[in-house]
Amino acid sequence: MMRSMFSGVSGLRAHQLQMDVIGNNISNVNTVGYKSSRVTFQEVYSQTLKSATGPAAGGRGGSNPQQVGLGVAVGTIDVLHTRSGAQRTDKATDLSIEGDGFFVVSDGVSNFYTRAGNFDVDRLGNLTAPGGLTVLGWQAGEPTSVAPRAINLAGLSMPARQTGELTFNGNLNADNQIGDIENYTISLFDSLGREHKLELEFTKTGVNSWSLDILEGATYNLGDFSPREITFNDDGSIAQGSIGDVSLTFDGGAAPMNNVIIDFTKLTQSAGKTHIKGQQLGGYTAGVIESISIDSNGVVTGLYTNGQAQEEWRIAMAHFTNPAGLVKLGGNLFQQTTNSGEVDLGLAGDGGRGVLNPGSLEMSNVDLAKEFTDMIIAQRGFQANSRIITTSDELLQELVNLKR
Repeated sequence: MMRSMFSGVSGLRAHQLQMDVIGNNISNVNTVGYKSSRVTFQEVYSQTLKSATGPAAGGRGGSNPQQVGLGVAVGTIDVLHTRSGAQRTDKATDLSIEGDGFFVVSDGVSNFYTRAGNFDVDRLGNLTAPGGLTVLGWQAGEPTSVAPRAINLAGLSMPARQTGELTFNGNLNADNQIGDIENYTISLFDSLGREHKLELEFTKTGVNSWSLDILEGATYNLGDFSPREITFNDDGSIAQGSIGDVSLTFDGGAAPMNNVIIDFTKLTQSAGKTHIKGQQLGGYTAGVIESISIDSNGVVTGLYTNGQAQEEWRIAMAHFTNPAGLVKLGGNLFQQTTNSGEVDLGLAGDGGRGVLNPGSLEMSNVDLAKEFTDMIIAQRGFQANSRIITTSDELLQELVNLKR
């Protein structure tokens, strides 16, 4: 049999495999986070008919080897981890990675890695990937040196917290007459989340001085507080050392409030209408989780019914020295191999890991123009190799005809 026929057969097989890869790429043109593959060819062993010879004495030159190739073989099928675009979805749990890295998901036994961030929350509160795999991460405050765990958002709540500080800014009217009174009411919370109305009374006592009194309330009793003097400079700024921080203790019934700091140092006295603005810091009622948001570093923040936000989890990100060494498992999943390098877990944006784009999904990196071009090349290569076989067959037919 002729060597050319077997070379043609190897060419058919190789180009058929190339078409398989091209077809798979095109079929996944809209698959979330899909990374396309490519085929490269290499020649197989060449049969040496005559070895090379070196120049000889007497002026005779050397000769090159004479070899006949024995066909083609598939050299590599590479996964191309090139970047692709992002599709905006505005869904809080949809995430795309801008840069290197993979999400870490688990079936409870083994960890897998994926670029597809189309996540959801199941009825038990687990953040899950398609197929039910749980997304792994660390709870707020946990070091990333420990093994990540399944992110669970069920039953998250926020206990009530006492107000720690009240701050005031604004202006007291310098044109007020001595004895004039200005009142201001502000809310604060005790340790059980009860809201109390605190009424402050400012009485002008001099050209640049006011007396501050805090009135007893219906839901609380003051401790040993007594009226304080507030002094202003001629330019309207509060005098240094005047009043300073005021520490109060309240008896709020079943929930006393201790050491509530009140800061008046940003008050001014200028001509014009009195306008005081106060803000309570640190206090709020109890709340349960209402929704979540995820930032570019993978921090999952809970948004609570009491209007507060609190960091709950941090999504784990994996990095590999050689991501092309990962093996595809289907379902947009990859698995570590001996050639991918050890997995390096951390947070998005650290250690070469890309940042996250919340509310978007990574699109497939399949380039249709390239795939169709490669398809034409594969088709022509297949046709050319089929001609090798038919032509070799005709030559063999001529040999058979010699016997006639």
